[in-house]
Amino acid sequence: MLFTDLGLSEPILRAIAEEGYTSPTPIQAKSIPAVLKGGDLLAAAQTGTGKTAGFTLPILQRLTSSKASSGKRLLRVLILTPTRELAAQVQESVVTYGKYTGLKSTVIFGGVGANPQIKAIAGGLDILVATPGRLLDLMSQNCVSLKDIEILVLDEADRMLDMGFLRDIKKILAVLPKQRQNLLFSATFSTEIKALADGLLNAPELIEVARSNSTNEAIAQLIHPVDRAKKHPLLAHLIQSNDWKQVLVFTRTKHGANKLVTQLEKDGITSMAIHGNKSQSARTKALADFKAGKLTALVATDIAARGIDIDQLPHVVNYDLPNVSEDYVHRIGRTGRAGSNGVAVSLVCVDEHQMLKDIEKLIKQKLPQEVIAGFEPDPNAVAQPIQLRSQQHQQSRKPRPAGSGGAPAKKAPAKRSSPPKRSFNR
Repeated sequence: MLFTDLGLSEPILRAIAEEGYTSPTPIQAKSIPAVLKGGDLLAAAQTGTGKTAGFTLPILQRLTSSKASSGKRLLRVLILTPTRELAAQVQESVVTYGKYTGLKSTVIFGGVGANPQIKAIAGGLDILVATPGRLLDLMSQNCVSLKDIEILVLDEADRMLDMGFLRDIKKILAVLPKQRQNLLFSATFSTEIKALADGLLNAPELIEVARSNSTNEAIAQLIHPVDRAKKHPLLAHLIQSNDWKQVLVFTRTKHGANKLVTQLEKDGITSMAIHGNKSQSARTKALADFKAGKLTALVATDIAARGIDIDQLPHVVNYDLPNVSEDYVHRIGRTGRAGSNGVAVSLVCVDEHQMLKDIEKLIKQKLPQEVIAGFEPDPNAVAQPIQLRSQQHQQSRKPRPAGSGGAPAKKAPAKRSSPPKRSFNR
């Protein structure tokens, strides 16, 4: 199947072609026709499957083929995302593929000044991409009106619920027009997501592409058993001995991310951290430098890295295994995109043996293990308890005040080279 088979207009097809793409991914091939029909949609798709273009392309098509009833530029589409990073990524997709349509869009999120965002909204928009907190802030100041919304998108709805945005979402839904198209995208069809969908969607079409517990076959997965105290030296050894140029490293905590960056810098490995305690400017710089090849290692926590979209990222390292098994799939999904191969390495100490078993049970495969010479784990080491994420984030899951903004990092704009003719995962 080609994009030319999906009923998209010439201006949109021209923008797609300029990016070097001809064929849709499976989620795009299913969701684009579904959105164009005008009905509600419930879709399960992981980050990296191309779901962003799966809804931005048909939304652009619908807006260009049906003008606003008043003839004026009206805010007709609202796209809600859980994080600043993902919001920026969605906005980039809208701008890239809508550049010949004449449609206007902007993105709003917390952590930066509101005045430029207010000015952009006042200038007239067709599409608004937002995190819930900042949107509620501007709504309370009467800076944005949602009375003309025709299409609502909840992107990564599972993560929005996980981050405690349910109350914010309900406040936003309460002011939207009753007659509208609703598109809900989630990595899983959990009980909570089904409950949200039941109250939001009207006879939705269901699409599920790649089960949430499946991993990309293009990603080579490997476990390196190691003592907890030797994880940092082993990571430095792997980077230097293999001459890795670009590595996304996941840690369990913000403190762990900061500590690891300090250690890697002492080893001569250029590194920066990205997590919720970093300023917006620091996050933006870290992402921009990493994508530009100025950093070898970007060290991130789970929520901060959600939505990071880097073409042909070669290596992901789980410095700490995630407490929630599903997050393993999301983490390693940063690599192996758009048909390229990737490597996902996990450094596993005795504390994490049960976590590894849970991950292997989820993905239904036994992961290969390789002990690195000089870093052999002590067979007599005793496991120490690891605090569960549900305990660590108990406060963050409580309803948040409207003024708390979006959450993690804004995606730094980056000019990417034209990819080969293939399906794309954006």
